[in-house]
Amino acid sequence: IPSTNPEQIKVVTWNIRWGGGRLEWFGDSCGEVAIADYDSVETTMQKIADTLNVIDADIVLLQEIDVESKRSGYVNQVQFLLNNTNLNYGVYAPVWEVDFIPTDGMGRVNAGNAILSKYKLTDAEKIKLRLRTDQSSLINYFYLRRNILKVKIPDLVQNNKDFYAVNIHATAFATDDTKQKHISKYFETLAEIENGNDLFVTGGDLNSVPPGSVIDFCESDKCEGEVCDEDYKNNEVYQASYFNHFDGEPDILIPFYSSYYAAVNLTDANDTAHYTHAPSTNRTSDGSLTKYDRKLDYLFTNINWMPGSGKTHQSAWQLSDHMPVSGIVILWNR
Repeated sequence: IPSTNPEQIKVVTWNIRWGGGRLEWFGDSCGEVAIADYDSVETTMQKIADTLNVIDADIVLLQEIDVESKRSGYVNQVQFLLNNTNLNYGVYAPVWEVDFIPTDGMGRVNAGNAILSKYKLTDAEKIKLRLRTDQSSLINYFYLRRNILKVKIPDLVQNNKDFYAVNIHATAFATDDTKQKHISKYFETLAEIENGNDLFVTGGDLNSVPPGSVIDFCESDKCEGEVCDEDYKNNEVYQASYFNHFDGEPDILIPFYSSYYAAVNLTDANDTAHYTHAPSTNRTSDGSLTKYDRKLDYLFTNINWMPGSGKTHQSAWQLSDHMPVSGIVILWNR
């Protein structure tokens, strides 16, 4: 039962990879599997629920969560987590909603962003993000419609200031300026809350490395037989990589660090202890699986984090190709 007058709240962001764990899925890890075994997805989802219960967050921002998708056994994963955690409320916004995908037996897909909370959520809003321009119209027809999910949390209103939670999953594979557009719209959304003299916690999978990072991950992300030749426009290896080459990287997130407070500050963001992601087939030279090799997941607020509370839960590396990040926001005395 949540406190009716909390002095602090714990927030988590986590891209859970639709319960697929470290499956060698054809879409993002050089694999050949399109449909996961239902029992393995259920086992992974239960472990995700158990991890969230141990973290004991008040607000959870989730990306790549499935609702009735063939690849994950048609399970409503939002409801599954509400049933198996101490979280009471949830909102969901589809990012990839297609009745039938005629590729590799994928069939129906409904996947998106969700916000779960111990506190009541109201005024849910889906803010559309721009489609990629580096794909054909046919591919775009079946492709993701990314969005920002924004909700109000009435129980956390402070001094007549509304309190919002905002969740985003920015584009991963675009080779045009789509990621810059997504990040800019995200910053604009937060600025609107700030300019309205209201409060927020926010985060998600930004698919962007921190300022000061090395950004060329092509060699580690490429599949067998692919070559990294810096032909960013024509070589498909860059479209299937998290390299995301375009002007401005890796400084795209500087405005967020400059304007708001990060759960993991910029000084620590490039520390290996805060890496949150590695492709599920990324291996070292000796063949061992790389658990994590870069930071792509973030939490920000315009209030304050409890000093030292920002944590990257790398022990959960087997449950997704992303690891959860948590932090504790200190609320004002009311």
